[in-house]
Amino acid sequence: MRKILIILALFFFACDNRESLMIFHAGSLSQPMADLATAFNKKHPALAIKREAAGSRETARKISELYRLADVVAVSDYKVIEELLMPDHADWQIKFARNQMVIAFTERSKYASEIDSNNWYRILMREDVRFGRSDENLDPCGYRTLMVWKLADLYYKEKMDGKSIYEALNERCPENNIRPSEIELLPLLESLFLDYAFEYLSIAVQHRLRYIELPQEIDLTNPRLDSLYSKVSVRITGKKRGEFQTVVGSPIVYGISIPKDAPNRPMAIKFIQFLLGDEGRKILSRNGQPPLTPPVAAPVESIPEELKGFFGE
Repeated sequence: MRKILIILALFFFACDNRESLMIFHAGSLSQPMADLATAFNKKHPALAIKREAAGSRETARKISELYRLADVVAVSDYKVIEELLMPDHADWQIKFARNQMVIAFTERSKYASEIDSNNWYRILMREDVRFGRSDENLDPCGYRTLMVWKLADLYYKEKMDGKSIYEALNERCPENNIRPSEIELLPLLESLFLDYAFEYLSIAVQHRLRYIELPQEIDLTNPRLDSLYSKVSVRITGKKRGEFQTVVGSPIVYGISIPKDAPNRPMAIKFIQFLLGDEGRKILSRNGQPPLTPPVAAPVESIPEELKGFFGE
């Protein structure tokens, strides 16, 4: 019986020669990409769409260091494509969506009825409260969390036991409360291992979590406050192992591209056309990730001809 099953499995595997599309994407794009893939599949029912989610920097390194093949790469910080993939692995990118930093929690989190946008850092400093974030070296949400803490120092101008808000929160967030991507913090919230997690608004919306909206001066959402955000920075690992780089604060903007060695470039272009079109934009908005209006191409001269219509070319 086992031999028959193996033969049948090999037979069906050999017969499954459907066209495929591989998408590497940020963890915070998991739900939007699932919805986009479902909708896109209705237009291309014979297409096998495969997706892999991870922290954005880890996502890029699958291509740049592990030399894995993908047709589309989408990240939560467009600068990741610039720094880790261009020019060796990608020629261009498109900035396509925004987001904002929030503090996510559940109704069972300690002091859930008390925390607000004015006292959140004091609540997090209480001895019986546990909070977490993602890894700044793997995930933009991680270094953006650290930027939020540093911007909080500039905004609230308050000391915590003689320390800055950034220093105090950093000390209260041990390695065990840090995960490779923001998505991996969700089970810790649900299990009450963590009371609070620094997340994107979209994650809180998609997973029906309670959340605290932070002042725009610290939530990295307002393009008009770029000069304020740029006053803070975070040191993270660089393009090559053993190297380091400094990431400067800026408004949250997502990026997407097609790697140079994409196996199915024609279908990848169609997928991005769909994402940038009316239906794709509605899907992004529904998932708490407002699309950039209009999207921004960089450099526009390198964008495939089929996509240039979205940029007024």
